[in-house]
Amino acid sequence: MRLDKFICKSTELNRKHASDCIERAEVSVNGEVITDVRFQVHESNEVRYKGQRLVARPSRYIMLHKPIHTLSSNVDGDYPSLFRCIDIDRVEDLHIVGRLDADTTGLVLLTDDGRWSFDIIRPDKQCAKTYRVMLRDPIAGDVAADVIARFEAGLQLQNEQALTLPAKLEIVAPREVLLTITEGKYHQVKRMFAAVGNRVIGLHREQIGDLSLDLKVGEWRYLSDTEVKRLSTPTPSGD
Repeated sequence: MRLDKFICKSTELNRKHASDCIERAEVSVNGEVITDVRFQVHESNEVRYKGQRLVARPSRYIMLHKPIHTLSSNVDGDYPSLFRCIDIDRVEDLHIVGRLDADTTGLVLLTDDGRWSFDIIRPDKQCAKTYRVMLRDPIAGDVAADVIARFEAGLQLQNEQALTLPAKLEIVAPREVLLTITEGKYHQVKRMFAAVGNRVIGLHREQIGDLSLDLKVGEWRYLSDTEVKRLSTPTPSGD
């Protein structure tokens, strides 16, 4: 992780004060004074601040059931930030692993472990995400098989050169489906249904990897060690 973040995780300093200390040459890594706040350090490195060795606090891993009309941001805007749902110390150190639109509900992950979140969202991991989708127009009869096949084959989205990766579409009811994708393009679910002439009127994320949402709206909990490890090595959809 970045040196300034390591300082924040091992002291009571905020990001600005940590950066100031580094730039004043008050921090060393493995005996060498470092003045670059972006310098990358690992847990095994010996980091000292004013001569005192620092040990980072354990990382935190959180599941949240995001309410509708909240922002996947650490600041309020047109709607309140989803961080208002979480009442813990140093909540500002957390970041969101895969954002949801303001009008989308469901499973959100938050952490202060940048390496873990990168392992989940990096494209080659193809971490599956399952959404429950409410649609304007029904998908039924002979049309259903065609739409399912088009999602499986990949769709051409507006302003995108490549087709979407294969996606699994399960019809729950004529206007309700479950969609599993392994990408995270901008507004991807809504754009996929637009590509087949439909419109999303409700969107809820139920699952990331093999982790299913098990909380009421607005509730949150820490992930278990087992859940954390499983998510860092997700199994691609269809395996």
